[in-house]
Amino acid sequence: MRALIIVDVQNDFTPGGSLEVQSGDKIIPTINKLQEQFDLVIATQDWHPASHKSFASNHENAKPFDKIKLNKLDQTLWPDHCVQGSKGAEFHPDLNTDKIEAIFRKGMDPEIDSYSGFFDNGRRKSTGLTGYLQEREVTETFFCGLAGDICVFYTAKDAIEEGFKSFLIQDACQPLNHGDYSDALEEFEKRKGIVINSNRLIPQFG
Repeated sequence: MRALIIVDVQNDFTPGGSLEVQSGDKIIPTINKLQEQFDLVIATQDWHPASHKSFASNHENAKPFDKIKLNKLDQTLWPDHCVQGSKGAEFHPDLNTDKIEAIFRKGMDPEIDSYSGFFDNGRRKSTGLTGYLQEREVTETFFCGLAGDICVFYTAKDAIEEGFKSFLIQDACQPLNHGDYSDALEEFEKRKGIVINSNRLIPQFG
């Protein structure tokens, strides 16, 4: 079975959000069209406590995008975003959520960040996504969402390591940093991931 995994299409990552991905809302119509091509659609959702230590506001004299060590791991400090129960943590209102069968929340441990929908950044705790996909007999995973160079990339990369054939749908992602995105796509392909465009799945869409 094939599964479409929609990564973090939340208000705080779209225009007007606290960690805005430029034109992050522009990919949503494509994602909605893609959902029609899959029997199984899953979403991930950043879901941080307000005390999360990846937030610059929780460190004295720190600014967003500063780099620190957090529990021995490299950590970028972010603006407060996707705080549990906030408007910013909600899925973007244009995203069709009717077909989403399961939502995997991440980033709930205040001591460690979680870019991937499979594991936290230290790979200390699993979200259970691997087991869910295995139980549904998924062999091929297709990824889209925000931000392409961070959470989509790390999730798609982990899918390869967990034994799934992994596709990243390039035009259904939007990066925070385009240079980092180019590097991420190159690394993804080196790991035997496959980069495609949506027209491979929905030829009539353009």
